[in-house]
Amino acid sequence: MKRRAWIQTGLGLGLMAQGLAHSAAQSSKQAATGLHWQTTTFTGLGTTLSIRAAHEDPQVVARALALARGVVARVEDQMSLFRPYSALQQLNRDNELCNPPADLLRVLEISQRVSAQSKGAFDITVQPLWALYAEAQKRGRLPTEAEVQSARARVGWQHVQVSRERVSFAKPGIRVTLNGIAQGYASDLVRAQLQQAGIAHALINTGEWSSLGQAEGGRDWTLGIADPHQAERLITRLRMRGGCVATSADDQCSFSADRVHHHILNPETGYSPRDIASVTVIASTCTEADALTKVLFVAGYENALHTAHTHHVEALVVHKNSQWQATPSLSQHLLA
Repeated sequence: MKRRAWIQTGLGLGLMAQGLAHSAAQSSKQAATGLHWQTTTFTGLGTTLSIRAAHEDPQVVARALALARGVVARVEDQMSLFRPYSALQQLNRDNELCNPPADLLRVLEISQRVSAQSKGAFDITVQPLWALYAEAQKRGRLPTEAEVQSARARVGWQHVQVSRERVSFAKPGIRVTLNGIAQGYASDLVRAQLQQAGIAHALINTGEWSSLGQAEGGRDWTLGIADPHQAERLITRLRMRGGCVATSADDQCSFSADRVHHHILNPETGYSPRDIASVTVIASTCTEADALTKVLFVAGYENALHTAHTHHVEALVVHKNSQWQATPSLSQHLLA
């Protein structure tokens, strides 16, 4: 919990939302349009989350936000590594899970597809590696090469067998983490729930970002992309235009002071990619955007934009030396 909350406070997951502050002028515009804006802020998915939405009827907004929070709680009950009785923890503990709940099954299916498409660059079975680095950090050191290779031997998305009736591991020692995709999936579910409740304008932050309609005053929802190594400095700003945005950065959870070793791990090597500081992906769904930030990290700075093109998404990639590049189409939506 502390790790994800620190990310949100210190970096905003690499993104700082614009257009959320109230002013007298905004209040006037709000009244003119007849929209009532409400915000809910709460703890979930290991961080501080927020949803801001509008509707002509304030009771509709209140009900929609309550339903949205319930959606996030459902995702946590199924996919959290922090809840000992979550469905995911049951799977990791028992090496199988019969009749997996629908959302967990869907995320596992999507994960398997992204893993196959990325040739294993995205792999939900990296949990043994993450656990190794976390335990070594507690001891004030980094893992040895032998320890890394031993953990790597227990990584492999192909060893997760997924069906509606049963999820199981085909190899001893396999453990799954959905921390690289669950926040994006939750954002997609919240967005759908708000639409179903009649909400046409909203900004959703579940650790990853999605939006509906426009911000107050008919403005575009805009996100500031922060420098991962200078949290107070914006690299640029991005007009969302209804897109879904996810960011991963090397300082969200570092295992070494120089950020060479961090929470994004290359399943093939057991080590973190060495040249990228952060990746922002814009896609049609937050689930896809969330997963693909790791794929682009593993691809490396020189190949990241080509990889984004291969997966039909837009991206902005920051090098550890603070140089950055963006896909051509995305560049058209960036603001100074």
